[in-house]
This record gives sequence, structure tokens and C-alpha cells, in this order.
Amino acid sequence: MQISGEETAPKPLFGLDAAGLAEVMATVGEPAWRSRQLAEAMYRQRLTELDAITTFPKALRERLSTEGFSIARARIAQVFKSVDGTERYLVETPKGDTVETVWMPEGDGGEAGDGSEAGETGKGPERDWNRATICVSSQVGCAVNCQFCLTAKLGLQRNLTAGEIAGQVISVLDRHAVELGRDRINLVFMGMGEPFLNYESFMGAVKLLVEESGLSPQRMTVSTSGIVPGIERFAQELDAVRPKLAISLNAPNDEVRSEIMPINRKWPIEALIDAVRQVRLRPRERITFEYVLLGGVTDRPQDAHEVARLVRRTGLAAKVNLIAWNPGPGIAYQMPREGAVESFKNALAAEGITAYLRRPRGRDIYAACGQLKRTVEG
Repeated sequence: MQISGEETAPKPLFGLDAAGLAEVMATVGEPAWRSRQLAEAMYRQRLTELDAITTFPKALRERLSTEGFSIARARIAQVFKSVDGTERYLVETPKGDTVETVWMPEGDGGEAGDGSEAGETGKGPERDWNRATICVSSQVGCAVNCQFCLTAKLGLQRNLTAGEIAGQVISVLDRHAVELGRDRINLVFMGMGEPFLNYESFMGAVKLLVEESGLSPQRMTVSTSGIVPGIERFAQELDAVRPKLAISLNAPNDEVRSEIMPINRKWPIEALIDAVRQVRLRPRERITFEYVLLGGVTDRPQDAHEVARLVRRTGLAAKVNLIAWNPGPGIAYQMPREGAVESFKNALAAEGITAYLRRPRGRDIYAACGQLKRTVEG
């Protein structure tokens, strides 16, 4: 494969699944079982250098390196630490640009009540956290243009590859020396970008993390702003690799939602709900409706009653996660008034709707929901 005298372009191996790695091994005259050793090295041992793969003979490591192959992955380039223990990372991709990933020890309460194992705790030895949540990005920037979100200010710069999405997770697991099977880790695909507008790469990353790294899909949640074709496609995924689904609702009706989430003009609430009904839930599993409370816009008592009626009308096994809006520069909204979030929750409960409060994590470092904009100052 090497052409004498010419520089070989880098050939990334991280991001390839078992079949892709087997093809690479075949091109260098190695049996398919070498691909299992390579996957183990990258996705479970979390190695980043070919020379560190001791299960490979030296000659094979040298040949792969000479021919330009690399097992490098997205790396943590900068760390911001919050007073509440949250960490926000600027993660540099192999292409040299950056995305954001967030580590939340103890999570933010978003996993509670969704009918899965993700809300369980189980403190591991020598850990100061019982469980943790990693918030993962799927795009550099975002095209959806939700009016209350800082990421929208970036616009869409590009889609991430499956390897770049999975690489964020592996790098954070490595940073915290996480032992899967002992430590309880949840993933939320709620960072920068709209996962269902980068569907192939998003699901490719999920399959890598499930099949090669050993994470459970029932400990993963993907949030969508309401991309109906993506939801319909997602409904066809097998339980063995399908994360749980969260819908970023954020408004009690189409009029308000279209104002704060322009995507609603293309796929209004009824079309969105019709698509969600196609998802075959596991036993005890619930759809999550994420709801950001904007002061004076979506946090009023009448809004709570309207949301309750909407959720009941869906007929879905569902819960509502309430999020007090997290402020950011240049965003012309206000935080909900004092007590409004709790009052909203109580109003939903009074109408038989299960609701939970998502705690703001990392506001002081621009790590909270809706604040991801690759901020480096402060």
C-alpha cells in the first residue's frame, strides 16, 4: 500500500467497527482475529498509540505506522471546572477543530423516572461519585437555531464522524479511569448539534460504544428538537443498540414553539408526536419531554395546564423533565421567577403528569444545558 518516496495520508482506525477493522487487517495480510485485538486496544483499553498495542507483534505495529495508520482519537485539549464538580471540555478532533463535552458527577436528575437502569446508583471503590453523566456533541455548532440556546449562535459548521462522537466518550472515560461494569455511567447526546441531522454518524457512534466498548444503550439518551424523519428512522432500530428518546418540547403549543424553535414550522407538535408513537418502548421505558422554562414565556400556570393536556393527549408512557433556562450573553430571555419551576412541577403532578427537575450543572463555566458555545474566557 505504501508508495515509495511519497508521504502517506493519515488513515484513522478509531471509528471503524469490527467489519471495517477486519478489512484493514486483510489489506496488510493479517487474519480477521487481529481486528478484535485492535478493537479491544482502542475501545476498551483506550490506547492511542500503535506502539502500545502489545498484543500485536512489533513488525505489524511498524508496518501499520509506516503505511500511515493511526489509532489517535479526539483528545481533551482544555478543561474548565465548575464549583459543583462539573467539568466542561474542549475536545480537539483529529481534524484540528473543537467540540464540547461535559462530565457531570451524580448527573443532573434527568435520568430519574425513565423506567431504565440509568437512575440507579452504585458507588464504586475509591470514587467520590456514585454515578456520572457524560453529555456528548454530535455536530460542530447547530443548524436548528433554537432562540434560547447559545450553540445556535455558532450555526452549523460541520457534522462529526462516528469516531469523533465516540472519541469524546472514550477520552472522558479515560480521564476519569472509569471501569465499565463497576462504575455507573450514563450518556446523553444533548451537547452541541442535532443528532438526528447527523443520523448515520450518531448511530454509528452508539453502535461502537455498545458493541465495542460495552456501554448499555439503556444508559444512553438521545435528545432531538423534533426531526420527524430521524425519529421515524430511530423507531426502526433494534433494542440492542437503541438509546432512550427525549423530545425537546419546550413550549405548550405550536404558536409559542414556532417562535422559540423555528424547526416547529416544518414539523409541528402533532407531526412530532405521531412520529414518536412509532417507537416501541421497552418494558417500563418512558419517553422524556424536555421542557425549558423561559421567564414569562413558557413558565406560567396556564402553560403548565396546557403541557399536561398535551402529554395526556399523546397517550405515550412519558415523563417531563423541567429545566430552568440557563442564561447566556446575547440571548434575550429571562430565567423563570423564583418558585416558578417548582410550581410548574406541582401543577403537572396535580394533573397526573410525572415530572422531574433537572438541576443546572456547571452554569459558572458555561457547561449547563443550552450554554455550549466553546467559551474559553472566564
